[in-house]
Amino acid sequence: MSTYLLVHGAWHSGECWERVVPLLTAAGHRVYAPSLTGHGEKAGLLGPDVGLDTHVADVVGLIKDEDLTDVVLVGHSYAGLVVSWAANEVPDRVGHLVYLDAMVPEHGETAADIQPVTRDLIDRAFASDSGWRVPPLPEMPPPYGLFGVTEAADLAWLRTMLYDQSVRTFQQPVRLDDPAVRTIPRTHIHCVAHVPEGVVRRPVSATERVRELPTGHDCMITMPAGLADLLIELG
Repeated sequence: MSTYLLVHGAWHSGECWERVVPLLTAAGHRVYAPSLTGHGEKAGLLGPDVGLDTHVADVVGLIKDEDLTDVVLVGHSYAGLVVSWAANEVPDRVGHLVYLDAMVPEHGETAADIQPVTRDLIDRAFASDSGWRVPPLPEMPPPYGLFGVTEAADLAWLRTMLYDQSVRTFQQPVRLDDPAVRTIPRTHIHCVAHVPEGVVRRPVSATERVRELPTGHDCMITMPAGLADLLIELG
């Protein structure tokens, strides 16, 4: 039995994993899919002081509170930064890092460094009335849809779990200063269908595994069974 900790990306909540969690638990695995501060049931906690470090503390706190070890730590999209820093804090508790169509940082980098398109979101936040709120990305014309989701029923469900994001989460640099984090096995799952123009995907080291899913960015919604099969293979 493996233990999976699934960390959602920007604007989403832990609810986005609802189609994947039952598939993993039915295979005998233990699964955690929390909502980060400012999202889902924690939406009321959103404020300008919520940063990347807040979300890292959410994940590290859960790992310690539940006394989790040998965790398969999965970060989707923006959460690639979250799981990287979290693993840096508790490398002895993480058995595998999985970057699910995710930002993959180096020490000291921000989301804007990894995905330059994020800079525009930051500029818009500063120009808004609040000065710190970043609303979810707008739906794009087909075939891109909303985070790669195009089916009407799926879109309706996705919209119920989207929340504003604090600009500080995109501005704060990740900390990767413990050499032990480099020894944790890594796998990258790339969603390869309809990648929007301007999205940057960094080269992957020859020592790390890469898997592909023929679907859009929010694969946990559009291809949950395929994703669950990959995660079980990695676990």
